Amino acid sequence: MTALRNIGALIEKEWRHYFGSPIAYVAICIWTLLFGGFYLLVMNRFIVYSLRAGMSEMGGGPKPGLNDWVISGVLHNMAVVTLFITPMLTMRLFAEEKRQGTMELLETSPITSWQIIAGKFLGALALFGLMIAVSLVNFVLLWHYATTPPEWKPVATGVLALLLVGACFIALGLFVSTLTRNQIVAGTLTFGLLLGIWILGWMDDPSAGPVAKALAYLGLLTHLEDLMKGVIDLKDLVFYLSFMVFSLFLAHQSVESQRWRA
Repeated sequence: MTALRNIGALIEKEWRHYFGSPIAYVAICIWTLLFGGFYLLVMNRFIVYSLRAGMSEMGGGPKPGLNDWVISGVLHNMAVVTLFITPMLTMRLFAEEKRQGTMELLETSPITSWQIIAGKFLGALALFGLMIAVSLVNFVLLWHYATTPPEWKPVATGVLALLLVGACFIALGLFVSTLTRNQIVAGTLTFGLLLGIWILGWMDDPSAGPVAKALAYLGLLTHLEDLMKGVIDLKDLVFYLSFMVFSLFLAHQSVESQRWRA
């Protein structure tokens, strides 16, 4: 119970910091505006395609689906936006503590390093989850007004994919934040690492060699496609959870080494 109270107190502290500065408001506004923009853009293309298909096929041939066009398209775009948003959420987690000199208080407190890591990680992840929840209002309207409502499973797995990708990005960004006291440096390094890992997925090609395929498997993009289509594969979940745990382990080792030096 004491550990849970400590973690809860750290989560509350992180949220006070987020909403006590422009970070949370800027991140939520950027996310919501881009989500709405992609939603309107993809929806417009879907309507145009549906009209053209109806006029040319007169009811025959494959029909464009809301899940394939709108939901999958928007969520794919938002996965890219996650690449830019999450460094904003993680760059201050430990760097700001170091800059203000409060890191020493955390390191010498009775709170364990794992509790510190868990509290900061869950605080950032909860804010990211709030951003996703706010933007899903667009899909609620789609369900309400669509003549043929879309399937719920691709939406659920697509949101799960966004949460998993965001959790991996946040975990890695949290580790990077333990290495410096400068928020800008932490954010820039985090974005560079995330971009490199994202690009690895581009190497996933049937004609690629074994080395390229192995590197492509480490790319987060490789494990995103099935979830966006409504398919939950255990290997994808294991990959994301392993990536997340390993990043948090690195963050713990970094904090623990600094605690011993303190």
